[in-house]
Amino acid sequence: MPVVRLNHAVLFVRDLERAGAFYREVLGMEEVARWGGMLFLRLPGSPNHHDLGLAEVGANALAPPRGAVGLYHLAWEVADPGDLLEMYQRLLARGALVGASDHGATKSLYGVDPDGNQFEVLWMLPREEWGPYERAVTTHPLDLEALAAAAGHRGPGSGGGGLV
Repeated sequence: MPVVRLNHAVLFVRDLERAGAFYREVLGMEEVARWGGMLFLRLPGSPNHHDLGLAEVGANALAPPRGAVGLYHLAWEVADPGDLLEMYQRLLARGALVGASDHGATKSLYGVDPDGNQFEVLWMLPREEWGPYERAVTTHPLDLEALAAAAGHRGPGSGGGGLV
Protein backbone atom coordinates (compact mmCIF):
# COMPACT_ATOMS: atom_id res chain seq x y z
CA MET A 1 0.00 0.00 0.00
CA PRO A 2 1.97 3.06 -1.22
CA VAL A 3 1.86 6.47 0.47
CA VAL A 4 0.52 9.06 -2.00
CA ARG A 5 1.48 12.42 -0.44
CA LEU A 6 2.24 14.33 2.72
CA ASN A 7 -1.07 15.40 4.26
CA HIS A 8 0.04 17.75 7.07
CA ALA A 9 2.87 18.65 9.41
CA VAL A 10 2.86 19.42 13.13
CA LEU A 11 5.33 21.83 14.74
CA PHE A 12 6.22 22.44 18.37
CA VAL A 13 5.91 26.16 19.21
CA ARG A 14 6.46 28.21 22.35
CA ASP A 15 3.37 30.42 22.07
CA LEU A 16 0.33 29.05 20.25
CA GLU A 17 -1.33 32.45 19.69
CA ARG A 18 1.84 34.08 18.33
CA ALA A 19 2.61 31.18 15.99
CA GLY A 20 -1.01 30.89 14.83
CA ALA A 21 -1.14 34.60 14.03
CA PHE A 22 2.09 34.31 12.03
CA TYR A 23 0.82 31.48 9.83
CA ARG A 24 -2.58 33.15 9.36
CA GLU A 25 -1.01 36.49 8.38
CA VAL A 26 1.91 35.26 6.27
CA LEU A 27 0.52 32.15 4.57
CA GLY A 28 -3.17 33.05 4.74
CA MET A 29 -4.09 29.93 6.70
CA GLU A 30 -7.41 29.65 8.49
CA GLU A 31 -7.99 28.16 11.91
CA VAL A 32 -10.08 24.99 11.71
CA ALA A 33 -9.86 23.55 15.22
CA ARG A 34 -8.29 23.70 18.66
CA TRP A 35 -7.75 20.81 20.98
CA GLY A 36 -5.90 21.09 24.27
CA GLY A 37 -2.67 22.95 23.57
CA MET A 38 -2.94 22.46 19.82
CA LEU A 39 -4.12 24.61 16.93
CA PHE A 40 -4.99 23.22 13.49
CA LEU A 41 -4.70 25.42 10.38
CA ARG A 42 -5.69 24.94 6.75
CA LEU A 43 -4.51 26.67 3.57
CA PRO A 44 -7.21 28.34 1.43
CA GLY A 45 -8.68 25.82 -0.99
CA SER A 46 -6.93 22.85 0.61
CA PRO A 47 -8.75 19.51 0.52
CA ASN A 48 -7.18 18.55 3.87
CA HIS A 49 -8.84 18.82 7.26
CA HIS A 50 -5.69 20.72 8.26
CA ASP A 51 -2.32 21.36 6.66
CA LEU A 52 -0.44 22.45 9.75
CA GLY A 53 -0.79 21.60 13.39
CA LEU A 54 0.85 23.69 16.09
CA ALA A 55 1.54 22.17 19.51
CA GLU A 56 2.38 24.58 22.33
CA VAL A 57 5.32 23.51 24.51
CA GLY A 58 5.80 26.70 26.54
CA ALA A 59 7.97 29.81 26.61
CA ASN A 60 10.99 28.04 28.13
CA ALA A 61 11.25 25.32 25.47
CA LEU A 62 14.66 25.12 23.86
CA ALA A 63 15.14 25.06 20.11
CA PRO A 64 17.27 22.22 18.77
CA PRO A 65 20.82 23.38 18.02
CA ARG A 66 21.59 24.12 14.36
CA GLY A 67 22.80 20.95 12.70
CA ALA A 68 20.90 18.65 15.07
CA VAL A 69 18.97 15.74 13.59
CA GLY A 70 15.36 16.68 12.89
CA LEU A 71 13.20 18.66 10.51
CA TYR A 72 15.09 21.15 8.33
CA HIS A 73 12.12 22.91 6.73
CA LEU A 74 8.64 22.59 5.29
CA ALA A 75 7.93 23.69 1.71
CA TRP A 76 4.70 25.43 0.68
CA GLU A 77 3.90 25.86 -3.02
CA VAL A 78 2.24 28.89 -4.62
CA ALA A 79 0.38 28.84 -7.95
CA ASP A 80 2.33 31.45 -9.94
CA PRO A 81 5.35 33.79 -9.86
CA GLY A 82 3.17 36.76 -8.86
CA ASP A 83 2.16 34.91 -5.70
CA LEU A 84 5.84 34.32 -4.91
CA LEU A 85 6.56 38.04 -5.31
CA GLU A 86 3.68 38.83 -2.93
CA MET A 87 5.12 36.32 -0.45
CA TYR A 88 8.52 38.02 -0.77
CA GLN A 89 6.91 41.30 0.35
CA ARG A 90 5.04 39.61 3.23
CA LEU A 91 8.15 37.87 4.56
CA LEU A 92 10.24 41.02 4.18
CA ALA A 93 7.65 43.11 6.05
CA ARG A 94 7.62 40.59 8.93
CA GLY A 95 11.42 40.36 9.11
CA ALA A 96 10.98 36.64 8.40
CA LEU A 97 12.83 36.37 5.06
CA VAL A 98 16.11 34.48 5.44
CA GLY A 99 16.94 33.58 1.83
CA ALA A 100 15.87 33.29 -1.79
CA SER A 101 17.18 30.79 -4.34
CA ASP A 102 16.70 29.62 -7.89
CA HIS A 103 16.81 25.82 -7.89
CA GLY A 104 16.13 25.47 -11.61
CA ALA A 105 12.75 23.76 -11.55
CA THR A 106 11.68 25.84 -8.55
CA LYS A 107 12.08 29.43 -7.45
CA SER A 108 12.20 29.58 -3.66
CA LEU A 109 11.96 31.92 -0.71
CA TYR A 110 13.01 30.86 2.78
CA GLY A 111 11.51 32.18 5.97
CA VAL A 112 11.39 31.49 9.68
CA ASP A 113 8.44 31.60 12.02
CA PRO A 114 8.62 33.25 15.48
CA ASP A 115 10.05 30.01 16.96
CA GLY A 116 12.79 29.69 14.35
CA ASN A 117 11.09 26.92 12.37
CA GLN A 118 12.30 27.34 8.81
CA PHE A 119 10.01 27.00 5.82
CA GLU A 120 10.24 27.40 2.07
CA VAL A 121 7.66 28.99 -0.21
CA LEU A 122 8.19 27.97 -3.82
CA TRP A 123 6.83 28.40 -7.30
CA MET A 124 7.44 25.41 -9.55
CA LEU A 125 8.02 25.86 -13.26
CA PRO A 126 5.60 23.96 -15.49
CA ARG A 127 6.96 20.41 -15.92
CA GLU A 128 7.64 20.90 -19.63
CA GLU A 129 10.08 23.72 -18.73
CA TRP A 130 12.21 21.69 -16.31
CA GLY A 131 14.64 20.66 -19.08
CA PRO A 132 18.03 19.89 -17.51
CA TYR A 133 16.55 20.17 -14.00
CA GLU A 134 14.42 17.03 -14.39
CA ARG A 135 17.05 15.03 -12.49
CA ALA A 136 19.28 17.76 -11.07
CA VAL A 137 19.24 20.19 -8.19
CA THR A 138 21.07 23.50 -8.32
CA THR A 139 21.20 26.64 -6.21
CA HIS A 140 21.70 30.10 -7.65
CA PRO A 141 20.61 33.56 -6.49
CA LEU A 142 16.93 34.24 -7.18
CA ASP A 143 16.58 37.00 -9.77
CA LEU A 144 13.56 38.96 -8.57
CA GLU A 145 13.38 41.02 -11.76
CA ALA A 146 13.20 37.87 -13.89
CA LEU A 147 10.53 36.53 -11.55
CA ALA A 148 8.59 39.78 -11.95
CA ALA A 149 8.88 39.51 -15.74
CA ALA A 150 7.52 35.96 -15.54
CA ALA A 151 4.66 37.34 -13.44
CA GLY A 152 4.07 40.12 -15.96
CA HIS A 153 4.85 43.12 -13.74
CA ARG A 154 7.65 45.15 -12.22
CA GLY A 155 9.48 43.44 -9.38
CA PRO A 156 10.26 44.51 -5.82
CA GLY A 157 13.77 45.75 -6.59
CA SER A 158 15.75 47.07 -9.50
CA GLY A 159 18.87 46.10 -11.36
CA GLY A 160 18.17 42.37 -11.68
CA GLY A 161 20.03 41.48 -8.48
CA GLY A 162 19.38 38.24 -6.75
CA LEU A 163 19.29 36.76 -3.28
CA VAL A 164 20.56 33.40 -2.12
